[in-house]
Amino acid sequence: MRRASIIFSHPTGNANVRAAATALDEAGLLAEFWTCIAWSPGDWRERWLPRRLVTELHRRALPAALASKTQAAPWREAGRLLAGRLGWRGLIQHETGVFSIDAIFRDLDERVARRVSAGRAVAAVYAYEDGALRSFQAGQARGARCLYDLPIGYWRVGQRIYREEAEREPEWAGTLTGVRDSPRKLARKDAELELADAVFVASTFTQSTLAEAPGLTAPVHVVPYGAPPPVPRSAFERPGGKLRVLFAGSLTQRKGISYLLAAFAPLGSQVTLTLLGAKTGTCAPLEEALRRHRWIPSLPHGEVLREMARHDVLVFPSLFEGFGLVILEAMAQGLPVITTPHTAGPDIIEDGIDGFIVPIRDATAIAEKLELWVRDRTRLAAMSEAARATAARFSWASYRRRLVDAVSEVLEGNGASPEVNPSEVIR
Repeated sequence: MRRASIIFSHPTGNANVRAAATALDEAGLLAEFWTCIAWSPGDWRERWLPRRLVTELHRRALPAALASKTQAAPWREAGRLLAGRLGWRGLIQHETGVFSIDAIFRDLDERVARRVSAGRAVAAVYAYEDGALRSFQAGQARGARCLYDLPIGYWRVGQRIYREEAEREPEWAGTLTGVRDSPRKLARKDAELELADAVFVASTFTQSTLAEAPGLTAPVHVVPYGAPPPVPRSAFERPGGKLRVLFAGSLTQRKGISYLLAAFAPLGSQVTLTLLGAKTGTCAPLEEALRRHRWIPSLPHGEVLREMARHDVLVFPSLFEGFGLVILEAMAQGLPVITTPHTAGPDIIEDGIDGFIVPIRDATAIAEKLELWVRDRTRLAAMSEAARATAARFSWASYRRRLVDAVSEVLEGNGASPEVNPSEVIR
């Protein structure tokens, strides 16, 4: 068993963060896990709290094994959740609000930095984009390795895509929240990268965007995320009739929403569309689409998977992504996926076998693939089975093993990043 030696931090602790913390803990590498809210389902206080808040808190539940190593700083994040519920928009204003997500990241970063500076010696600090700068500075001063997790493509590539998109689809520009980042925030991202001794990404697309990071010399390790266990085909029915199409993700033009909607125009009544996700901005075409199609703003994760199983296919035409975990989640439910090269799709999907890879911004290509499935349900059934088989090759256990192997390389001084063959990433 290795000596516990890493301080790991992330404010909200989503699925991949929990898997990473668990991986380090199982390997005996985790000293402390810093987050904002670490909730225990069944806590006695749940009976006094609003049901919607309890549902949100359950999303922050951590594995019991992490409890003894978790340090929580809940108050600012609790303020953000409350302000959002009550509509106090000024308090959560992008970057400047006292309870903004940016403030949450910076606050936890400062807390971890103080802990690293004053606490016991650690071998490494593992932190995520926007929440790593002060932690890394403190870690570097103590001789610790700085392990940087980049969950989405490099910002310079994203900014270029957003600018192009605002010109191509001006009505949707209000949903492109990434263009609001200040020069100070963007400079902070580069400062974090410069301090990193190793960078961890989940897709070869994200890895490719780092070619535009000036002066980056740290090795980049590609560690793809995992999938839930595939659902047996007998667990749900797929009757004939209209092709049931699902989109899952935030309703922003970064996800290519306008191209998805345009693809439906020539298909008419042959297909139905469910949009599963929250609005991150507003625009007239989006509001019209939400009236025309079925819209589910939010669901607990277990319900998301069940909703996926009620559909035939997932379309995820993202323009700029880090991975797109919904791709694997949908495939585990038996849904072949249409996605773009700007996701983990090329690392996961064998084009034409368990899904399709289409160019970004190509509504015609999306429509052609949907029409193929409308005409050929036998092909759809075969691709559904192939999607489940692909998802079965992934697991969170596999992700944890790969992450520990990569982190161990860095800690042992062998940080070289090998050339990555996408087919080898997932097999």
